[in-house]
Amino acid sequence: MRIFLTGLTLLAATAVHAQQAADAVAPEAATQGAFEAISPDVAAALAAKFAGTPVQAQDWMVAAANPWAVQAGADALASGGSAADALVAVQAMLGLVEPQSSGLGGGAFLVYYDAASGTLTTLDGRETAPLAATPRLFQDGEGEPLGFFDAVVGGLSVGTPGTPALMEDAHIRWGKLPWRDLLAPAIERAEAGFEVSPRLAGLIEADAERLGRFPATAAYFMPGGTPLAAGDLLTNQPYADTLSMIAEQGANAFYTGDIASDIVATVRGAEGNPGVLSTVDLSIYTVKERAPVCVLYRAHNVCGMGPPSSGALTLGQILGKLDNYDLSAGPNDPEVRRLIGDASRLAFADRGRYMADSDFVPVPTKGLVAPDYLAERAKLLAGDDALPEVAPGTPAFDHALIWADDQSIELPSTSHFVIVDAQGNVASMTTTIENGFGSRLMVRGFLLNNELTDFSFRSHVDGVPVANRVEPGKRPRSSMAPSIVMKDGAPVLAIGSPGGSRIIGYVAQSIIAYLDWGMDVQQAVSVPHAVNRFGTYDVEEGTSAEGLTEALTAMGFEVGSRALTSGLHAISIGDSLTGGADPRREGIALGK
Repeated sequence: MRIFLTGLTLLAATAVHAQQAADAVAPEAATQGAFEAISPDVAAALAAKFAGTPVQAQDWMVAAANPWAVQAGADALASGGSAADALVAVQAMLGLVEPQSSGLGGGAFLVYYDAASGTLTTLDGRETAPLAATPRLFQDGEGEPLGFFDAVVGGLSVGTPGTPALMEDAHIRWGKLPWRDLLAPAIERAEAGFEVSPRLAGLIEADAERLGRFPATAAYFMPGGTPLAAGDLLTNQPYADTLSMIAEQGANAFYTGDIASDIVATVRGAEGNPGVLSTVDLSIYTVKERAPVCVLYRAHNVCGMGPPSSGALTLGQILGKLDNYDLSAGPNDPEVRRLIGDASRLAFADRGRYMADSDFVPVPTKGLVAPDYLAERAKLLAGDDALPEVAPGTPAFDHALIWADDQSIELPSTSHFVIVDAQGNVASMTTTIENGFGSRLMVRGFLLNNELTDFSFRSHVDGVPVANRVEPGKRPRSSMAPSIVMKDGAPVLAIGSPGGSRIIGYVAQSIIAYLDWGMDVQQAVSVPHAVNRFGTYDVEEGTSAEGLTEALTAMGFEVGSRALTSGLHAISIGDSLTGGADPRREGIALGK
């Protein structure tokens, strides 16, 4: 059945949403037009999101960035599948319908709660630098950093993808349904076609020049030289064929053989900017299980992914410093925003100095979130005005290495989804190809990442090495922050977002909204953003957050209004399930 959320339904939803302008954020313009609702349940979920109403369910729930992906996950759960089964189905579909954000050519982090054992596991499916990479990969002949997009577009930025291996690893550990059945919906949709969403169409048009640099990419997104428009029917037989091979042979089909050879040929043959990826890099790729990073906040344990992600460490530092401060006055209180903003600035100072792939550099993970260290750093927040300057602290660490501050750039793209199954298993997964459309290289129906540009382009500063410099086999630092919040040993909230390095601020604010401001999950992901990382306080344009500008400026902050397009998805877990989807993007929450 195919219906459209248009006419009176959208008008009513928009009217209700407009009444909440002080407390919520209107969707992007791209999502306000007709959007294909693929079932009555999806139509109801879309209407609920635009009305600012959380979705309720009893047995299971999935929230993701595109209704087709949500439906694929929901079908797996309705068939008795686990959260791990559903994440395979969701990711496979996202790679088709939201190709600019994630896919087989990218990487991901997964935080997974296994209800039977009561254990929390984090899996690192981050991309790796090729063995032929050097610390000067993104420097010119004079040792100066390349321009960002000079490095991004083409093969030089492509790391070894980790997403297919992560999907398979999760399925082997926790899956119940047959592997091939989980990939079948995306295969069928790729062959039958899907209607291009308004968001995808707008992003293609905005990036047409870069997408046009490589013939295979241009032919798919701009057939005949014209960018795809919203509502166009788009098929992708090469993607269906790739998934079919993986369905029959497992992820090994991706990392060896013809698919691997084609990936390497595409990277090394990228005109104007070839890369150094090899078939050996693909054949030796492995997913790594890491120890979760957990920090106590409001009697809850906020848990997530440790290095090479800076997400859980920086998020934990922000919340840990704020734990003894009263934030109950809410998001429109300047003093609350001062505390959150400066706590974030302090955390980002530590992030830039210490955080990188812990397999290559000794990261003081325990020291960075130790209660005594956070309490000492929290004392810096005791004043009335913005901190005039911030500097990295000196956490306890078992080494004597001193690092220079990182200078990497991390632009927003990515996707996040959360899943809870009928057995109480929980998946929180952030997945990416880094910049929108990644390297702009397309092979066998999917885009390749540009994750290597998450490394610092400078290897040294004044002779001091940068922790997040490029090294062979190393995983670039990430801000992805898939999180599960625990209380008394059980999950109560699963949450995460895309958004480059602002991910950390988006997730921190949403957790504060849920635990301190008494908001439900839909309100928590919709509240206007105010984010501070490196000094400038970004407030979300066109929202009530702009009303903070005068007070924050008087406190000493530099303030700027800008679009802050997060993609938060969250599920609260208790006697029932409650889901929220960010109104700034096209996702929904769906459950039963």
